[in-house]
Amino acid sequence: MIQELIIFLKNQYFLAIYFVTWLVAVYRYKRYFDTVLKYLPILIIYTFFTELLGYFIKNHADFQFFSDDRYNWHNVIIYNVYQIVTFLFFYWVYWKTLKNKSSKKVIEYGAYLCSLSYLVNTFIQNPLHKQLTYAHAIGSLILVFAIILYFKEKKSEDNPYPQKHNLLYWVSTGLFIFYAFFPFILLSDYFNLSISTQYHLRITLLTFIALMYLLFIVGLLIGKRKAFR
Repeated sequence: MIQELIIFLKNQYFLAIYFVTWLVAVYRYKRYFDTVLKYLPILIIYTFFTELLGYFIKNHADFQFFSDDRYNWHNVIIYNVYQIVTFLFFYWVYWKTLKNKSSKKVIEYGAYLCSLSYLVNTFIQNPLHKQLTYAHAIGSLILVFAIILYFKEKKSEDNPYPQKHNLLYWVSTGLFIFYAFFPFILLSDYFNLSISTQYHLRITLLTFIALMYLLFIVGLLIGKRKAFR
């Protein structure tokens, strides 16, 4: 039993990263409980359970969604839903945070575009069995643009507190690093899987995930309420 657990954690090490990040987020919650990131612990634990469920669906018959043996290991629908929730959550975060009305309007339109892209993508790819690649890519680029607007506004404002104590700045940096590359890895997988295999892009993707959550943890540990925004 213990040996099986060790093997499981070794192969699914990112689950441990999600869980540790969630523990730190809960421990430091009083530092940002009244900010736009107050729902961040919920999103993190949702990420953890999504990955955990995805593992069990793929590897255990008791957790399968489909009775057809051709699809009984398919778990992509939960990731499609997860990605929509993640995008909309962070669009809301930046829409609430930014002061510039034009920037807020851009993010609002971006959220509409992202939602529409998922709707259209379902006619191209079956969301029950296929990753909504195009919609994920569009949603990623919109989020990256929202983060750029945030960084631009932060650079121009007068803030007496250093950015190293701003939790949202660390979260934004982590998101930017991951989602700037995420669309290209997705599209590479979709159009030419051999390239992804040759250049080990899945390992690269997992590395970016680990880096993103490491930056989340740093921000949670050193972030201060007065420096938030």
